[in-house]
Amino acid sequence: MSHVFTTDIEFAKRSDALDELARFKQQFHFPKKNGKDVIYFCGNSLGLQPVSVEPAIQTELNTWKEEAIGGFTKGKNPWLYYQEYLKPSLAKIVGCKEDEVTVMNTLTVNLHLLMLSFYRPTDTRFKIMMEAGAFPSDQYAVETLVRHFGLDPATAIIEIKPKDGEKILHTEDIIAAIELHGESLAMVMLGGINYYTGQLFDMQRITEAAHDVNAIAGFDLAHVAGNVPLHLHDWGVDFAVWCSYKYLNGGPGAVGGVYVNEYFASDVRTPRLGGWWGNDEKTRFKMEKGFIPKPNAGGWNISTAQVLNTVSLKAALEMFEEAGIEKLRAKSIQLTAYLEYLLHQLPNLKFEIITPVDAGSRGAQLSLYFKERGKEIHDKMIESGIIVDYREPGVIRVAPAPLYCSFGDVYAFYEILKNHF
Repeated sequence: MSHVFTTDIEFAKRSDALDELARFKQQFHFPKKNGKDVIYFCGNSLGLQPVSVEPAIQTELNTWKEEAIGGFTKGKNPWLYYQEYLKPSLAKIVGCKEDEVTVMNTLTVNLHLLMLSFYRPTDTRFKIMMEAGAFPSDQYAVETLVRHFGLDPATAIIEIKPKDGEKILHTEDIIAAIELHGESLAMVMLGGINYYTGQLFDMQRITEAAHDVNAIAGFDLAHVAGNVPLHLHDWGVDFAVWCSYKYLNGGPGAVGGVYVNEYFASDVRTPRLGGWWGNDEKTRFKMEKGFIPKPNAGGWNISTAQVLNTVSLKAALEMFEEAGIEKLRAKSIQLTAYLEYLLHQLPNLKFEIITPVDAGSRGAQLSLYFKERGKEIHDKMIESGIIVDYREPGVIRVAPAPLYCSFGDVYAFYEILKNHF
């Protein structure tokens, strides 16, 4: 694909013709507006439904209908091992060993469970560092965690924010804050990508800095998983959680993902809240007291695998296997850069792109900050068949997901904005 962008539609046509991932667009259902497929740039909120999901769900419904309780050991995908089917694909997407990853619950439930395992406050080391203005559920989770231990959020939580007049956090400033609070810091818990600005944090350097002061490094990867390739194991990240309904296209409320570094995952003494599904299979059915966790991330599983809440993700991951996260990322970088270029050709639309310019510091999302009329402009976009979302104050988030968005979609978006705004 050419990196020399033009405002000519021929560039979009050539790029789509050369795109080896273009075929995946046909494997998704698109909402329609006035009888036409919408331009869907909202995969950072909810991914589209893969065409393969409906038959995949029907397969499990048939097993339930035909086998009932027997479905746990019979049928096409015996339910007893359902979470195991997703591990190989997820391990590639987040860059870890299969024993370090599992699926269960949903994002914030998993964040609570993992922080309870890794947050061990003492009289002198009890602070948690997070970004100011993190997604509200992360703020609530950290606030209630420290209260659970009888601590005051005002003193136990360190919120780091951009410098005056800036919208993003510099890695050097994050590391400096970690070093400054090192002796009292128990945990660094950031979103891998900030939901509002779209900034991708340097998780490797942040993890190293946290470990240098003997703090735990954990991340909420809601906006990263399926968007940007990760190397959680090689980076030494201690734990991470993510949802599956955004870039992973697992459907609303889809099962959440969990990563636990093998250093902790393989140690059955690592604290956690236990449940039947996390118990070692060799003793699970003895029905005896005494929790013996599996010596891997599955040792954090609590309840029976949520088959009907996992099947859509299982179907979607088959496409990630076929496409490859590195190829998806390469297309995403080009697609987002093309979007950025075309947006700069719209001088009449008064906005600022607050997402970093550097491709290595962002994913698929660009955040457009409007000092005024942001919500009004967003609503007009929706009415014009462009599905994007709005976040206060004043930001329209635009995210062309590479699995089902094309260069033609980006060009059509530009054309609508040029002609109607």
